[in-house]
Amino acid sequence: MRSSLQSYRKVSLDSEISIASPHRIVQMMFAGGLERLAQSRYAIENKNMSDKGVFIGKAIGIVNGLNNSLNMEAGGEIAGNLSQLYDFIIMKITEANLNNDVKAIDDAVGVLRTLKEGWDAIPQDQHHLTSEAS
Repeated sequence: MRSSLQSYRKVSLDSEISIASPHRIVQMMFAGGLERLAQSRYAIENKNMSDKGVFIGKAIGIVNGLNNSLNMEAGGEIAGNLSQLYDFIIMKITEANLNNDVKAIDDAVGVLRTLKEGWDAIPQDQHHLTSEAS
C-alpha cells in the first residue's frame, strides 16, 4: 500500500511540474525543501540515521537547485544576496548532519520559510518577472 501511495504522489508531482509556471516550480521547491528539513529533524530526534541521511541529502539538493536557478546577471544584488542565504542554509543543514543538531535544522527552516513567504507574496501579475530574474 505504501509503495502505491508513493507512486501516486510521484505521478501527481510529475504532472503538476509538467504544467507549472517557473514561479510555481520555485514555490514547489521551497515547499519540498521545508518538508525534507522537517523529515530530517524528525529522523534526528528519533535517532534514525539512515532516514536522516536521505532527507538531508534531498534538502541539500533542493537548496542547491534553488541556488543554481538564480540568474546572477539579471538578478543583480538581489540574486547575490539570495545565493548567500542559500549558502547559509546549506551550511546549517551540513552542521545538522554532522552534529545531529535539530537547532541547526530549525535555523535553516527559519531562513527557508522566510524566503518562501516572500516568494509566495509576489502578486500573480508579477510572476512573469520572477521567471526572468530568478
